[in-house]
Amino acid sequence: MAVRNIEYVELYVGDAEPTVDYFVSAMGFRQVGRSASDSESSVALRNGGVQLVITTGPATHDFLDAHGDGVADIAMTCDDVGETVEAAVAVGASLIAGKPDTISVSGHGVASHTLLPVAAEHRTQLPPGRSWESTPPPTQAPERIRYLDHVAICVQGAALADCADFYGAFGMPKYSGEYVDLVNQAMNSTVVRSSSGNVTFTLVAPDPARGPGQLDAFLVRNGGPGVQHLAFGVDDIVATVRQFRNRGVDFLRMPGSYYDVLGGRLKDLRESIEDLRATHVLADRDDWGYLLQLFTRSPYERNTLFFELIQRHGARGFGGANIRALYEAVDRERMIAE
Repeated sequence: MAVRNIEYVELYVGDAEPTVDYFVSAMGFRQVGRSASDSESSVALRNGGVQLVITTGPATHDFLDAHGDGVADIAMTCDDVGETVEAAVAVGASLIAGKPDTISVSGHGVASHTLLPVAAEHRTQLPPGRSWESTPPPTQAPERIRYLDHVAICVQGAALADCADFYGAFGMPKYSGEYVDLVNQAMNSTVVRSSSGNVTFTLVAPDPARGPGQLDAFLVRNGGPGVQHLAFGVDDIVATVRQFRNRGVDFLRMPGSYYDVLGGRLKDLRESIEDLRATHVLADRDDWGYLLQLFTRSPYERNTLFFELIQRHGARGFGGANIRALYEAVDRERMIAE
């Protein structure tokens, strides 16, 4: 019954044109298909092993009213769809009606999960039940994004353990966990991962015993739990950040003091400290190696969903040591905005 891969991530948006332009013009996705009906219109985009579906129309209005632009569905392939559905329903999921030719269940939060059989010959699948027209991709430069490293889902603090157990029913056992103390606030996280290694959810929650912070603010803006960010794996983050920034992607910026001590903290970096400083890329290490990462600002009006670029040099973690630097950067941005 275990899930194998994330086939596509579907975003519901109020206006598809700027979202499609953001992914195509700024991040190098290519359009591969379109579908339209009276209730919804969708554009399928692809970059490396990542497939996004951007959907708008009357069918999205309830979601948008409650949560704003964001991830509405994470479609996953399964060894046995029927068994996975039964296991999910047994731990509290419910079948979602109104999606012809699909089996979708509620997720633990906002995003639902469409469950699909593994396609023959590794064929890429689009949302079933829609009239898809293929769009020949244009000739373009090599893609920067290689794969979907992880999906970060933010839930209320008291729901974290239940959320992790919920995804265990999908064949995604707990992989790791971390508690990050941030002086007057704190964050708990649990990582669940499929046995295939291709589906990773990082579940994050504020500690309800501490003061309110950025995760609490996300839950308010998002109208409850939901996907906080998508992390795209890349081979060369410095070059990718430079290219994406030149194309209009807005990234968070780190203080120079972060890089003054970075060389002493990570002595085996292949990358130049000055290149990391110039691009504001963060670095962290674990027992297996190190990683480089950087987060975008949210391009959406409600300031919820954002994106991460991540490059791994053996590291299996998620940059826990960078959480404090990220929080401080977001706090600086908030103070400037105020």
